[in-house]
Amino acid sequence: MSGDWALSRFGSKAVLCVMAAEPEYGPALKSRVRPLITGVGPVEAAAAVGHALAVLAAEDALPDLVVSLGSAGSRALDHARVYRVSHVSYRDMDASCLGFPKGETPFLPGSAVLPLADGPASLPAARLASGASVVSGAAYDLVEADMVDMETFAVVRAAARFGVPVLGLRGVSDGRTDLSALSHWTDALAEIDLRLAEALDLLHDHFSPAATEPA
Repeated sequence: MSGDWALSRFGSKAVLCVMAAEPEYGPALKSRVRPLITGVGPVEAAAAVGHALAVLAAEDALPDLVVSLGSAGSRALDHARVYRVSHVSYRDMDASCLGFPKGETPFLPGSAVLPLADGPASLPAARLASGASVVSGAAYDLVEADMVDMETFAVVRAAARFGVPVLGLRGVSDGRTDLSALSHWTDALAEIDLRLAEALDLLHDHFSPAATEPA
Protein backbone atom coordinates (compact mmCIF):
# COMPACT_ATOMS: atom_id res chain seq x y z
CA MET A 1 0.00 0.00 0.00
CA SER A 2 1.13 3.54 -0.69
CA GLY A 3 0.64 6.44 1.68
CA ASP A 4 1.42 6.94 5.35
CA TRP A 5 -0.10 3.65 6.51
CA ALA A 6 0.16 0.03 5.52
CA LEU A 7 -1.34 -3.31 6.43
CA SER A 8 0.62 -5.41 8.90
CA ARG A 9 0.97 -9.16 9.15
CA PHE A 10 0.31 -10.86 12.48
CA GLY A 11 0.80 -14.58 12.01
CA SER A 12 -1.85 -15.66 9.54
CA LYS A 13 -3.76 -12.36 9.68
CA ALA A 14 -3.55 -9.25 7.52
CA VAL A 15 -4.23 -6.39 9.92
CA LEU A 16 -5.04 -2.69 9.63
CA CYS A 17 -3.78 -0.96 12.77
CA VAL A 18 -5.60 2.24 13.69
CA MET A 19 -4.59 5.01 16.11
CA ALA A 20 -6.07 8.41 16.88
CA ALA A 21 -3.11 10.72 17.34
CA GLU A 22 0.60 10.99 16.53
CA PRO A 23 1.66 11.49 20.21
CA GLU A 24 0.50 7.92 20.90
CA TYR A 25 2.68 6.51 18.11
CA GLY A 26 6.05 6.15 19.78
CA PRO A 27 9.36 4.44 18.88
CA ALA A 28 8.34 0.94 20.01
CA LEU A 29 5.21 0.93 17.87
CA LYS A 30 7.06 2.54 14.96
CA SER A 31 9.40 -0.46 14.90
CA ARG A 32 6.42 -2.80 14.45
CA VAL A 33 3.52 -1.21 12.52
CA ARG A 34 2.50 1.67 10.25
CA PRO A 35 -0.99 2.51 11.51
CA LEU A 36 -3.69 4.66 10.03
CA ILE A 37 -3.71 7.84 12.14
CA THR A 38 -7.37 8.87 12.09
CA GLY A 39 -7.49 12.06 14.13
CA VAL A 40 -9.16 12.49 17.50
CA GLY A 41 -12.80 11.70 18.18
CA PRO A 42 -15.54 9.47 16.77
CA VAL A 43 -16.24 11.53 13.64
CA GLU A 44 -12.62 11.58 12.50
CA ALA A 45 -12.19 7.88 13.33
CA ALA A 46 -15.28 6.78 11.41
CA ALA A 47 -14.39 8.92 8.38
CA ALA A 48 -10.77 7.78 8.22
CA VAL A 49 -11.43 4.09 8.78
CA GLY A 50 -14.38 4.04 6.38
CA HIS A 51 -12.27 5.67 3.67
CA ALA A 52 -9.29 3.38 4.20
CA LEU A 53 -11.41 0.24 4.11
CA ALA A 54 -13.20 1.47 0.99
CA VAL A 55 -9.84 1.92 -0.72
CA LEU A 56 -8.78 -1.57 0.33
CA ALA A 57 -12.10 -3.07 -0.76
CA ALA A 58 -11.70 -1.51 -4.21
CA GLU A 59 -8.30 -3.21 -4.43
CA ASP A 60 -9.77 -6.53 -3.20
CA ALA A 61 -7.37 -6.25 -0.25
CA LEU A 62 -9.57 -5.93 2.84
CA PRO A 63 -7.73 -6.97 6.01
CA ASP A 64 -8.74 -9.93 8.15
CA LEU A 65 -8.82 -7.69 11.21
CA VAL A 66 -8.67 -4.06 12.34
CA VAL A 67 -6.72 -3.41 15.54
CA SER A 68 -7.67 -0.23 17.38
CA LEU A 69 -4.66 0.92 19.41
CA GLY A 70 -4.12 3.77 21.80
CA SER A 71 -4.57 5.19 25.25
CA ALA A 72 -7.59 5.28 27.53
CA GLY A 73 -8.70 6.83 30.78
CA SER A 74 -9.79 4.89 33.85
CA ARG A 75 -10.25 5.48 37.55
CA ALA A 76 -10.41 1.76 38.34
CA LEU A 77 -7.84 -0.05 36.17
CA ASP A 78 -4.07 -0.26 36.56
CA HIS A 79 -2.33 2.65 34.90
CA ALA A 80 0.29 2.00 32.21
CA ARG A 81 -1.23 -1.46 31.69
CA VAL A 82 -2.75 -2.61 28.38
CA TYR A 83 -6.23 -4.09 28.32
CA ARG A 84 -8.01 -5.92 25.54
CA VAL A 85 -11.41 -4.37 24.85
CA SER A 86 -14.11 -6.99 25.37
CA HIS A 87 -17.08 -4.69 24.63
CA VAL A 88 -17.53 -1.07 23.61
CA SER A 89 -20.44 1.34 24.07
CA TYR A 90 -21.23 4.83 22.76
CA ARG A 91 -21.56 6.96 25.88
CA ASP A 92 -22.77 10.06 24.00
CA MET A 93 -25.84 8.42 22.49
CA ASP A 94 -28.95 9.31 24.47
CA ALA A 95 -32.38 9.28 22.82
CA SER A 96 -34.07 8.10 26.02
CA CYS A 97 -36.62 10.93 25.93
CA LEU A 98 -37.99 9.26 22.78
CA GLY A 99 -38.19 5.86 24.43
CA PHE A 100 -34.90 4.37 23.28
CA PRO A 101 -32.57 2.84 25.89
CA LYS A 102 -29.68 5.13 26.76
CA GLY A 103 -26.69 4.25 24.62
CA GLU A 104 -28.73 2.64 21.85
CA THR A 105 -28.69 4.31 18.45
CA PRO A 106 -32.30 4.87 17.32
CA PHE A 107 -33.54 2.29 14.79
CA LEU A 108 -30.34 0.25 15.21
CA PRO A 109 -31.32 -2.49 17.69
CA GLY A 110 -28.55 -4.10 19.66
CA SER A 111 -26.19 -1.17 19.14
CA ALA A 112 -25.76 -0.10 22.77
CA VAL A 113 -22.91 -2.50 23.59
CA LEU A 114 -20.82 -4.12 20.85
CA PRO A 115 -18.50 -7.12 21.33
CA LEU A 116 -14.98 -7.01 19.93
CA ALA A 117 -12.74 -9.75 18.62
CA ASP A 118 -10.95 -12.01 21.07
CA GLY A 119 -7.21 -11.87 21.64
CA PRO A 120 -4.33 -13.24 23.72
CA ALA A 121 -5.54 -14.75 26.99
CA SER A 122 -2.67 -13.10 28.88
CA LEU A 123 -4.11 -9.64 28.19
CA PRO A 124 -6.79 -8.69 30.73
CA ALA A 125 -10.16 -7.74 29.26
CA ALA A 126 -12.09 -4.58 30.06
CA ARG A 127 -15.24 -2.78 28.92
CA LEU A 128 -14.75 0.50 27.06
CA ALA A 129 -17.03 3.49 26.48
CA SER A 130 -16.31 5.82 23.54
CA GLY A 131 -17.47 9.41 23.21
CA ALA A 132 -16.57 12.86 21.94
CA SER A 133 -15.49 14.29 25.29
CA VAL A 134 -12.46 13.91 27.53
CA VAL A 135 -13.59 12.30 30.79
CA SER A 136 -12.12 13.57 34.04
CA GLY A 137 -12.97 13.56 37.73
CA ALA A 138 -16.63 13.23 38.61
CA ALA A 139 -17.55 12.61 34.96
CA TYR A 140 -16.46 9.01 35.49
CA ASP A 141 -19.52 8.56 37.73
CA LEU A 142 -21.68 8.69 34.59
CA VAL A 143 -19.70 6.03 32.69
CA GLU A 144 -20.85 2.42 32.80
CA ALA A 145 -17.57 0.90 31.68
CA ASP A 146 -14.08 0.17 32.98
CA MET A 147 -12.33 2.72 30.78
CA VAL A 148 -13.00 5.45 28.23
CA ASP A 149 -11.69 6.58 24.87
CA MET A 150 -12.94 8.65 21.93
CA GLU A 151 -12.68 6.39 18.87
CA THR A 152 -13.17 2.65 19.28
CA PHE A 153 -16.97 2.51 18.92
CA ALA A 154 -16.70 4.48 15.67
CA VAL A 155 -13.95 2.19 14.39
CA VAL A 156 -16.10 -0.87 15.10
CA ARG A 157 -19.13 0.60 13.32
CA ALA A 158 -17.09 1.66 10.27
CA ALA A 159 -15.39 -1.73 10.02
CA ALA A 160 -18.73 -3.53 10.35
CA ARG A 161 -19.84 -1.94 7.06
CA PHE A 162 -17.12 -4.02 5.39
CA GLY A 163 -17.54 -7.16 7.48
CA VAL A 164 -14.16 -6.73 9.18
CA PRO A 165 -13.88 -7.56 12.91
CA VAL A 166 -12.08 -5.23 15.31
CA LEU A 167 -9.76 -6.04 18.19
CA GLY A 168 -9.14 -3.25 20.69
CA LEU A 169 -5.98 -2.68 22.74
CA ARG A 170 -5.89 0.27 25.13
CA GLY A 171 -3.21 1.36 27.58
CA VAL A 172 -4.50 3.31 30.57
CA SER A 173 -2.82 6.72 30.59
CA ASP A 174 -4.92 8.82 32.96
CA GLY A 175 -7.93 8.96 35.26
CA ARG A 176 -6.54 8.75 38.78
CA THR A 177 -6.54 12.54 39.08
CA ASP A 178 -8.39 15.35 37.33
CA LEU A 179 -7.05 16.41 33.94
CA SER A 180 -6.19 20.08 33.65
CA ALA A 181 -3.25 20.10 31.23
CA LEU A 182 -2.27 18.20 28.09
CA SER A 183 0.81 16.88 29.89
CA HIS A 184 -1.41 14.91 32.28
CA TRP A 185 -2.09 12.69 29.27
CA THR A 186 1.15 12.90 27.29
CA ASP A 187 3.44 12.15 30.26
CA ALA A 188 2.25 8.53 30.25
CA LEU A 189 2.45 7.91 26.52
CA ALA A 190 6.08 6.72 26.40
CA GLU A 191 5.23 3.90 28.80
CA ILE A 192 1.99 3.14 26.94
CA ASP A 193 3.97 2.89 23.69
CA LEU A 194 6.17 0.17 25.18
CA ARG A 195 3.25 -1.76 26.62
CA LEU A 196 1.24 -1.60 23.39
CA ALA A 197 4.25 -2.87 21.45
CA GLU A 198 4.49 -5.81 23.83
CA ALA A 199 0.78 -6.48 23.30
CA LEU A 200 1.30 -6.53 19.53
CA ASP A 201 4.03 -9.12 20.00
CA LEU A 202 1.54 -11.24 21.94
CA LEU A 203 -0.95 -10.73 19.13
CA HIS A 204 1.56 -11.96 16.59
CA ASP A 205 2.07 -15.13 18.62
CA HIS A 206 -1.70 -15.50 19.09
CA PHE A 207 -2.30 -15.62 15.35
CA SER A 208 0.75 -17.69 14.47
CA PRO A 209 0.10 -21.42 13.99
CA ALA A 210 2.00 -23.45 16.53
CA ALA A 211 5.08 -25.00 14.97
CA THR A 212 4.99 -28.76 14.98
CA GLU A 213 8.01 -30.98 14.65
CA PRO A 214 7.77 -34.19 12.65
CA ALA A 215 7.68 -37.32 14.82
